[in-house]
Amino acid sequence: MTVSTIDYQIMWNRLIAVVEEQATTLIRTAFSTSVREAGDLSAGLFDARGRMIAQAVTGTPGHVNAMAESVSHFMREIGPDDIFEDDVYITNDPWMGTGHLHDITVVSPSFRAGQLIGFFACTAHVVDIGGRGFGPDASEVYEEGLLIPIMKFATRGEVSKDLIGMVRANVREPVQVVGDMYSLAACNAAGDRRLHTMMTEFAIVDLVGLSDFIIDTSRAATHAAIAGVPDGSYANQMTVDGYDAPVLMAITLDVAGDRIKADFAGTSGMSTFGVNVPEVYTRAYACYGLKCAIAPEVPNNTGSLEPFEITAPDGCILAARRPAPVSVRHVLGHLIPDVVFGALHQAMPATVPAEGSSALWNVQISGRPCDPDSGLPSAEVLTFNSGGTGARPNFDGLSATAFPSGVSTMSVEATEHVGPVTIWRKELRSGSGGAGTTRGGFGQIIEIEPRAGYDFYFNAMFDRVDHPARGREGGGAGEAGRVALADGTKLRSKGRQLIKSGQRLRLSLPGGGGYGDPANRAPALVAADLAAGLISSQDAKADYGYGADDD
Repeated sequence: MTVSTIDYQIMWNRLIAVVEEQATTLIRTAFSTSVREAGDLSAGLFDARGRMIAQAVTGTPGHVNAMAESVSHFMREIGPDDIFEDDVYITNDPWMGTGHLHDITVVSPSFRAGQLIGFFACTAHVVDIGGRGFGPDASEVYEEGLLIPIMKFATRGEVSKDLIGMVRANVREPVQVVGDMYSLAACNAAGDRRLHTMMTEFAIVDLVGLSDFIIDTSRAATHAAIAGVPDGSYANQMTVDGYDAPVLMAITLDVAGDRIKADFAGTSGMSTFGVNVPEVYTRAYACYGLKCAIAPEVPNNTGSLEPFEITAPDGCILAARRPAPVSVRHVLGHLIPDVVFGALHQAMPATVPAEGSSALWNVQISGRPCDPDSGLPSAEVLTFNSGGTGARPNFDGLSATAFPSGVSTMSVEATEHVGPVTIWRKELRSGSGGAGTTRGGFGQIIEIEPRAGYDFYFNAMFDRVDHPARGREGGGAGEAGRVALADGTKLRSKGRQLIKSGQRLRLSLPGGGGYGDPANRAPALVAADLAAGLISSQDAKADYGYGADDD
């Protein structure tokens, strides 16, 4: 059978539907709220050479782009002579997966007529993996939880009872964690079934021709897009909070013809705390930032990622060596696109947004009964929350929106259902968006209290508290974040802390930076923000010179 370009294009579109169903299966069967409510996952199809050819739209860039490298590690570690039908492989190794122990990656080989044709892979964040719990306080990765090396979750369909027993014995929420492991395997199986239906329909016996078409086409389109960026060297630096000391993130972009290199030389060295980032995660978010600005229309796969060369000095905080603690690698990892955009702005004016709050304000809560003899159960609760994004050249920033991670916020109802907490307040934070011709997005104010009979510990992992998001082209900075009790008592922005029964934790999430001179903002837009309660009359006057008598 001769396959035309049109045939390949139709099949390519069908593959996207296949991996979307793969991701939907994971969401519908997952136990953890981080997966079924927030979509903190990835799903994708790889060819027999380990190249990613399709990824689900549902999911995060950190998971997807890191997973794009992971499958080759699985192939090497398992070995070609030990790959069988109905196998399922697993790991949460930060340096071979997606950067920290709380993300479990599962890979399943796909066979057709007895021949290996590819792999399905998926990743999900689990609520607990043992150790100190999800937080930045560890001094080595060994303290952060159970590390599962690349191994078989199932051999020819038979699940490893030893692995399941080991996991159950080492995590605080065994039902949720083991349930999510089975959900990951089920999601790959769902994708595999849909793939074979498609291949039967199009009468193809393998993915070789389709894979080459997708990767070659995507690579060529990405090179063409890079060729439109002016040649040159562009540098940027950004200082962020870190844990015990500020961290300098530095980047130099070298553009030559249809190639681009991003180097993070000059970035601070590793931390003694868990804010370090394995280089796989740095590459994932650096590629994402570059691709968003330069080639946003090109589908994401191995071909569209290859033209971006990303390097970081070994041992810097963005290329952490084993056994560095890396539990909250997302805090700095989510800020990487802001560093990239600062350099790209020099090459591509009026294209990229101002800096945003960027890093998720995850709250990991360990609910504990005040009276250990009360018989009340302990519980682990994880919520994802977002501040404001940076203003864009022609549009305001988005409020309470996760960029670059793209995850959703868990609903109040879902969060309260899984643990002993009450969320009393969740509202936009007035005035937190940076002023500008287009203003930054607003953060949130969230208040959380332990339920009667409980205290809770929470692991703070928050940034943009000492170093708020900067504006661009004359735009103002976003409001800095703040961590406190409802009575105003200031708390630390990172590390494990206790909230006693009757106290309320108040999180004031940061806003995004503004874009352009605030004096040029349309008065009607200022009036609309004022009428909606998004800014105060004092903000309107101070930032925009807008008074009550203005028309």
